[in-house]
Amino acid sequence: MPVRTPRAPRLLAALLLTPLLAGCFSSGGGTTPDDGGGDGSRLRVALAFPPAERLSPYGADATILSRLGVTEGLTALDANGAAAPALAQSWRRTGDRTWEFTLRDAVFQDGTDVTPAAVAGSLTRAAGAKPVPAALSGVTLTARPDGDRRVRVSTAAPDPVLPLRLAGPSLAILAPKAYGDGGRVDVVGTGTGPFELTEVNGTTSATLDRFDDYWGGRAQASGIDARFIADGTARTNALRTGQTDIAEAVPVAQAASLGKDTRRETATTRTTSLLLNASSGAFEDPALRAAARAAVDPAALADGVYEGHADPGAGIYGPAVTWAEGKRVEPAGRAKPAAPAGRTVTLATYDNRPELLEVAQVLKQQLEKAGFKVRLDVREYSRMEGDALAGKFDAVVLARNTLVDTGDPVAVLAGDYTCDGGYNLARLCDERVDRAVAKAEATADTARRQDAAMAAEAAILGTDAVVPLVHQRVVTGVAASVRGVLLDPYERTLVGTGTRR
Repeated sequence: MPVRTPRAPRLLAALLLTPLLAGCFSSGGGTTPDDGGGDGSRLRVALAFPPAERLSPYGADATILSRLGVTEGLTALDANGAAAPALAQSWRRTGDRTWEFTLRDAVFQDGTDVTPAAVAGSLTRAAGAKPVPAALSGVTLTARPDGDRRVRVSTAAPDPVLPLRLAGPSLAILAPKAYGDGGRVDVVGTGTGPFELTEVNGTTSATLDRFDDYWGGRAQASGIDARFIADGTARTNALRTGQTDIAEAVPVAQAASLGKDTRRETATTRTTSLLLNASSGAFEDPALRAAARAAVDPAALADGVYEGHADPGAGIYGPAVTWAEGKRVEPAGRAKPAAPAGRTVTLATYDNRPELLEVAQVLKQQLEKAGFKVRLDVREYSRMEGDALAGKFDAVVLARNTLVDTGDPVAVLAGDYTCDGGYNLARLCDERVDRAVAKAEATADTARRQDAAMAAEAAILGTDAVVPLVHQRVVTGVAASVRGVLLDPYERTLVGTGTRR
């Protein structure tokens, strides 16, 4: 591997959108600036979600890679939700449908240079992935190299938030050798981040070593030993007994067992919702969806299940998206609730987040009180996702970060609730919704785009295919000896160059 001079840390620059969130990224125990060196101990990290798709960069596993510092995109998100430089040090719009990105001097973890051709090839692979990555839902993207340091990215229709879109974890840039036949992608040793994935043991654990040639400076930890522990109590106990240094997604019921010096609570854009299958089964009937919505009491969930660590569901966007409340539009066109008359429905959720099981149990009681018969189906997330996407359940309880894919508030609407959405667990296909989302996607002005997003949210809520339950705050367990943990409102990052113990 060639020896290179460490690159300067990335700058944080704002583009396009006004701040989405109050506050800024925080770190467990304080932040230490990267000094370009450090031979710290390896970090032991307990993650809540085992790989669901063999660490494919195009689906839910993409955030595992970004949280562990393995992958990066052309851009990143700063603390205010604006696009910031990552592998691209600058960009400009050169036409209605074209942007030009200037690359910084960087190297892949296999020792090859990050070149315009490699970047264009990586984006082309992502654009052709099936299902389409959520960040590209509704977008036709092409990329081509332009000279020694530039990449031109074009879209079939004008896309005013393309730099935000390219910050999505599913659009990470990988070395050419990552891509095999049949759409196979190998992320071992092919990323650009401060930590190189060297070994993956199925859904049990992963080993990462420090990538000394990282453009942003040498990480202070020498590596990461990651364990995938779906059981929240086991994750918390691993921290309490000194078996791990960082435990993500500590269950609310376990939070009180951690001392104040090891417990970090972060306001996030994550909303827990009840998604009703609008394409088949009982909830294909809008009147029965309306009956389910009327039966649900979000305040009881926020106070009871989440013990005050969440706010009652107000919409798809919660209070952490600070501009949303003042722009919220009342849903219109809802069907009149019909009597369930004992219809049996299957309600599914996953146990990686233990609160979701409790939520499902409370929902079961509320729905049965309204006249439904409810069967619960609880699995680990990786075993549930495929069946949920295929519409095999009548309803799903899902915790979803509404800004994780792009930072653009419209992207989650396109990915989750339109006919062509790649993560449409509600199986919703409604012409009025698609028109409202398309209008929002085509709006460039920040304030007007926000208005259009809220109008689209109202159209979606009017179908009763999604019932917002609570807006979450996430608890992370951090050992007292650990510094520099990245507590990201978007839940994209966790370990960085300054994280150490």
